[in-house]
Amino acid sequence: MSITSPIAWYVATEEAESAIVSLANEETERLLAYYHVLDFSNEISREGAQQAADILAGGFFDIAELYGASGEKLAEAMTPSGAKVEDQLTKHAMPVYMESSYESMKLPDGDWVLRVFVPLHFVKSGSESLAGYFEGVRIVPDWQRRQITTTAFTAALMVALASLICGAVLYPIVVYLSKENRRRAKEVLDSHISMMEALGRSIAKRDSDTGVHNYRVAWVATKIAEAIEIPKDSMQPLIIGSFLHDVGKIAIPDSILLKPGRLTDDEMELMRTHVDQGESILKGIGWLDDASTVVACHHEKWNGTGYPRGLKAESIPLAARVFAVADVFDALCSKRPYKEPMSFEQSMSILIRDSGSHFDPDIVKVFEGIALGVYKRLDGIAENEAKALLQERVNYYFGL
Repeated sequence: MSITSPIAWYVATEEAESAIVSLANEETERLLAYYHVLDFSNEISREGAQQAADILAGGFFDIAELYGASGEKLAEAMTPSGAKVEDQLTKHAMPVYMESSYESMKLPDGDWVLRVFVPLHFVKSGSESLAGYFEGVRIVPDWQRRQITTTAFTAALMVALASLICGAVLYPIVVYLSKENRRRAKEVLDSHISMMEALGRSIAKRDSDTGVHNYRVAWVATKIAEAIEIPKDSMQPLIIGSFLHDVGKIAIPDSILLKPGRLTDDEMELMRTHVDQGESILKGIGWLDDASTVVACHHEKWNGTGYPRGLKAESIPLAARVFAVADVFDALCSKRPYKEPMSFEQSMSILIRDSGSHFDPDIVKVFEGIALGVYKRLDGIAENEAKALLQERVNYYFGL
């Protein structure tokens, strides 16, 4: 309404001004024809021009000027009111325009004037040629100003009322549709997250009694990311990528994945293919595209000796560097089919030892400040408790 009402006011005013100008054009052409100003030659009769100017200046216009086809002034007349405002009008060059136009001006003394520019043509043998120019100035009288103002105000008021009525009718519908869109968007997001959890848990359970590892490691990665103040819009792909980091292990045989002893070189080579397998699985799934960063790079090392690409230092995506610390810490502290859990002190000593070689040293340094609190929160935690911890962060970062 704050936009449409001023527009309606402006349009109504413009239409009123245009109507005045159109009337002026019609009256001018009629009068010029009556006084034979256009004598069917290519010249304007000077005598007829002055007669017409005198009549025009005493009628519709306060100033009337007639020019020849080459731009020379042939006649001028004005009323006393026109004489008072003449000096306030801007000067212009010789007329050369081919189309009618007008200017609406508010003068310093408060008068409102319309300045009309009309090219004059004569028609002979079916063709039209330029004969000269007419320029007139009309000081809009008070009664007409009030009429235009009243018309514009009425139009603006009607538009405002129409906007209010439409708003009152449409607002409940818009609110309902907005809520419905939010509800459906939440349902879609919930289903995506449920699918993510189901896929992540099914993979985690292949080398663990429960799916708790994925909940734990995703939560730890989130805590580290918050500690180093990763931007909020980067948290969603980090959480998803952390939860699905080992999705490629679905393609690794149990004989290798669950082997209690050390893997042979050939077995290790096959185990490492889970990174490429994971990228392949996520490829083409739009909402998982950003998460592939963690899946593709979580085995890269700070010194460049990791796999599969041998990325080094800051060429490793930040999310993957954060996750690497969280993943190894949780793996060290957790029981697996092939190992017993390490103590907090043992786990941290390994992280610190490998800082600058395996891990980003700045991230390890930040993690040292929160590690004990993280360890105590997760020590002995059940799967449903770990899920609740992560769910709280998911709700926050996904806007659920």
